[in-house]
Amino acid sequence: TGRHPGALKDAVCSPGGATIQGVRALEAGGFRSAAMEAVIAAYEKSAEMK
Repeated sequence: TGRHPGALKDAVCSPGGATIQGVRALEAGGFRSAAMEAVIAAYEKSAEMK
């Protein structure tokens, strides 16, 4: 959609609702960093296999 991820989050999460609590728990657990590291690791492995 070209929309910023924060805008998408705001569109689906109501303040104090269950979804935002889940997002908060993912952020506290380092989900964003883990997702980026997973993409980098997969890219590096793919480059090795060429």
